[in-house]
Amino acid sequence: MKIHRIDHVGVIVNDLPAAKAFFLDLGLEVLGEAEVKGEWVERIIGLNDVRETVVMLGVPDGEATLELVKFHTPSDKKGIQQSSANTLGMRHIAFAVEDIEAVVAKLKKKGAELFGEIQNYKNAYKLCYVRGPEGIILELAEQIK
Repeated sequence: MKIHRIDHVGVIVNDLPAAKAFFLDLGLEVLGEAEVKGEWVERIIGLNDVRETVVMLGVPDGEATLELVKFHTPSDKKGIQQSSANTLGMRHIAFAVEDIEAVVAKLKKKGAELFGEIQNYKNAYKLCYVRGPEGIILELAEQIK
């Protein structure tokens, strides 16, 4: 048995156009979009009456893929749960970026919220956390050369 790589990260969203626009503004590219339904997906994920829209996004160099999923049916009755950086479970997606200040400024213009401030970590990285649409948390990291 051998694991090759992480294939993708899936994020379930309610407002797919807003989430898609947020990640396009970050610099990801659309790899594909599809409507998904039927017994095959229901058997994989253990839900009934599944109808979803999926958008696959990738970074320009092709090393990472993000899957945005909007479930039309069945819907999540709890709604969006805002979490903090220390909430248990999967909490954030980290992206290596170039010019972190410019990236943060661009995302803030689109409504993203900077958690604290951009910090220099041991003169190796500039790091920060940003909250995007639907509470999605990103960690941004710029390697200092």
